[in-house]
Amino acid sequence: MGFREETREWLETYCPESMRKPGADWNDGGRKAKYANPDTKIWLDVMADKGWTAPTWPVRFGGGGLNKDESQILVEEMRRINARSPLTGHGLTMIGPAILEFGTEAQCLEHLPKITSGEIKWCQGYSEPGAGSDLASLQTRAIEDGDDYVINGSKIWTSGADRADWIFALIRTDFKATKHEGISFIVFDMESEGVSVQPITLISGISDFCQTFFDDVRVPKHNLIGNPGEGWTVGKRLLQYERTSIGGVGGARQKVSSLDETAVQYIGRKGERIADDNLRTEVTAFNMDQAAYQLTMKRAAEEATNNKAPTFMSSLFKLYGTEQNIRRNDMAVSMMGSQGLGWSGESFEPHERGQTRGWLRSKANSIEGGSSEVMRNIIAKRVLGLPD
Repeated sequence: MGFREETREWLETYCPESMRKPGADWNDGGRKAKYANPDTKIWLDVMADKGWTAPTWPVRFGGGGLNKDESQILVEEMRRINARSPLTGHGLTMIGPAILEFGTEAQCLEHLPKITSGEIKWCQGYSEPGAGSDLASLQTRAIEDGDDYVINGSKIWTSGADRADWIFALIRTDFKATKHEGISFIVFDMESEGVSVQPITLISGISDFCQTFFDDVRVPKHNLIGNPGEGWTVGKRLLQYERTSIGGVGGARQKVSSLDETAVQYIGRKGERIADDNLRTEVTAFNMDQAAYQLTMKRAAEEATNNKAPTFMSSLFKLYGTEQNIRRNDMAVSMMGSQGLGWSGESFEPHERGQTRGWLRSKANSIEGGSSEVMRNIIAKRVLGLPD
């Protein structure tokens, strides 16, 4: 039996039926995780035991040891049955790959199995109140004290910090070096004494983001990833991993309601087509763009060698993927009319209220992980080679 047949048989056997249906209870794990649906935890555990929460990571670190072709087959077979990703979050898409590339063997053994099992949820400490697009001007600092660093400062827009177990952060450790060379990359437990978190309420009513404060937080020096003063190198690479993930390259994405389905439900049908001619043209254009984007991502994944770090092309995928998501949400809400603006009450179906919140939440896509303007600058300089 070939790998595809084995994978198909295994998924049919072990993927719970409720994990093959659309739902909002995506699982990012962690010590504080709560499972309203027991199948969510069951699905996580069986996939983690198989190593398929991180299918291409080495087996000794909790991964599946699959090559790129096998990983793509797994993605395709999960999509075939509409299986949800068993685990999401910064651990798998950001800090895990960075530790694989820059961490020691001991750091890999300490952190990666806890990521693949969903035991630990991570958050990102990059942006600061006074260091947004100019991230290298960050002022959170660490002072050496024996075998520890003592950290003081704050981070903002720390996604999921109120539910996270560990944080990876860019911290200034050398105050005489240039602003890029004086930064180190440090990870530490969010339960460390001196760490406090304040959620930031968004217009969608959901607090994805927080401000995080560090007051004399003691962190062992062995929690440094890479060498002192080389945090900017690690941090930039991690951003590439993040942007690749946001763009959706190689991800096992579950199907979402298509714009065709939304249009037929709220606008009506003309034979086998969307009733409104102009809307039909608009939806068709979107679908063509999306198909071209998916094929481009697949080609990029096929051209990449195993364990190859992402390139500046990750900025292209992040830009186009997020702009497409914003476009899709805008079109869906427009089609739904007043039903696309529901917030509460029995006159709106759960999926309609979810669409309203999803539409509002999508507005952050053009900012998080690097703004669309910054992505365009990177593409112009690093991909197209245009002059400054």
